[in-house]
Amino acid sequence: MSITGSLLQLPPLHSLKLSSSSVTTPFLHGSTPLSLLSKPSSALTTPTLSPPSFLPPIRAMRSMRGRVVCSTNDKTVSVEVVRLAPHPKYKRRVRKKKKFQAHDPENQFKVGDIVQLEKSRPISKTKTFIAVAVPDRNSPKKSGEEGQQELGIPLESQQQPV
Repeated sequence: MSITGSLLQLPPLHSLKLSSSSVTTPFLHGSTPLSLLSKPSSALTTPTLSPPSFLPPIRAMRSMRGRVVCSTNDKTVSVEVVRLAPHPKYKRRVRKKKKFQAHDPENQFKVGDIVQLEKSRPISKTKTFIAVAVPDRNSPKKSGEEGQQELGIPLESQQQPV
């Protein structure tokens, strides 16, 4: 006998046939109804848990702060947002800049103004933010002086000599 003949000694094909009397399974020859093959019922699956109602919704990237770099278009300003991100190879923080188009309904912003971008519904193909004014950082704070007058306690320099 040859090597291949001794390794491949298969029984005749008629003995491999499965008769319906010897094997009783509903899955032979596609006889199973589709209702049994459908997805499992919702009673068997675990219900999806909703977050607790006392937690606020997560709003990622709803607002950004940037500088107006172009205001020539009507009711639109171009705002450059600068962020710090680690360099992929050197791990040093580098500045990454990206320009966004923002809606300015009153055309109130000029080049160089600092604005806050609030996320909104899409206004056009490229505009999905609304520009909101941000108070200047160098503006004097008057709340400290008003707080002393509300207390009704005069300063020592403001007291009348007795």
